[in-house]
Amino acid sequence: MAEWNSVIGTDWDSLLRHEFEKPYWAALQAYVAGERLRNNVYPPHDAVFAALQLTPLAETKVVILGQDPYHGAGQAHGLAFSVPCGVKIPPSLRNIYKELNNDLGVPVPNHGNLKAWARRGVLLLNTTLTVLAGTARTHRGQGWETFIDEVIWVVDAKADPVVFMLWGDDARKKKKLIKSRHKVIESSHPSPQSARRGYPPFLGSKPFSQANEALRSWRLDDIDWTLPDCPPPD
Repeated sequence: MAEWNSVIGTDWDSLLRHEFEKPYWAALQAYVAGERLRNNVYPPHDAVFAALQLTPLAETKVVILGQDPYHGAGQAHGLAFSVPCGVKIPPSLRNIYKELNNDLGVPVPNHGNLKAWARRGVLLLNTTLTVLAGTARTHRGQGWETFIDEVIWVVDAKADPVVFMLWGDDARKKKKLIKSRHKVIESSHPSPQSARRGYPPFLGSKPFSQANEALRSWRLDDIDWTLPDCPPPD
């Protein structure tokens, strides 16, 4: 138990400690550990909680909720939609950058590392936190969804209101967990198969300007969505 409490190392530890003591959590960790013995699992063990490590609850102003981690080699590093420096920008992230540029005029970066957003209060969370190499959706239904629901409830209880960006069907199902005092921005997933479909489609949804307008209306600092040059490799 202490091992998992210490992995996060931020205010999330005390807020989620009760989850680490539940039977589903032990079963989930045993399942993931067994999968790692037999197969490649992404992200690496020490990056599973990167989103919670880089964005403490006290600093969380925006939650971007995705689906699975990337399942290609070297892609997933614990932040939804983000890849380490030097890794080719995935198609979903290219659409995110396209929308960001159209929405706020932010220049399109030449890398896919979103750590700068995480450090500015954007919690980059997936609805499951591990995945089998090469195959999407493989670690669903094992307990991660229960844990992420609790994370959302903890954010929902935060004193200051928060912006939730729910992208794709899995993320949008979490809307029922969020109270009306927060700002919810939902759309289809930014993947090439979905970005122009659904209601509303991701492309053209202007989530970034909507988020900043909400934050300013609450007299909170908005998010600087620009991304600096790529930091050193992870």
